[in-house]
This record gives sequence, structure tokens and C-alpha cells, in this order.
Amino acid sequence: METPVLFSTFIMGLASAALIELGVIEDPTTKQKRVRKDVASQHIRVLEMLKAKTVGNLSEEERQLLDRMLTDLKLQFAKTSA
Repeated sequence: METPVLFSTFIMGLASAALIELGVIEDPTTKQKRVRKDVASQHIRVLEMLKAKTVGNLSEEERQLLDRMLTDLKLQFAKTSA
């Protein structure tokens, strides 16, 4: 029996990938930090697209998680820009 894919796990995976590209956390494969803002921006835009495409179809908990992730990522992106 396969483990179900949860929306929250998917969102967290995209957010983690963005944080790796912003140099906030290290890449688990290389154990190094890097900054690739263009790639981080793509991850953030995918999350924004998911938010727009799932309006009315998420639980309140899922919606709040997605909103929090986007807010946090945009703040981190701005810090990286500074």
C-alpha cells in the first residue's frame, strides 16, 4: 500500500527547496549553502500559482500553511536581496 501524498508535504518540499536556494539552509546532498535567487524565485512563483489555482479547494489548515510559507519565503528573499 502506497503512502498518500499530502498537500502539506508537497508545499513544505517546495518551500524547503526555495530556502536551500536562498542559502538559508544547506543543501542536504552537498552539505553546503548557496544562493541562487533565480531558482528560489521560481519555487516561490510555483507556490503562488498553486495558491491561485487551489482557491476554494484547500482546507483552512492547508490554506494557512501555504500563506505562511509564501510570507516567510518572500521575507527571506527580501533579506537575501539586501
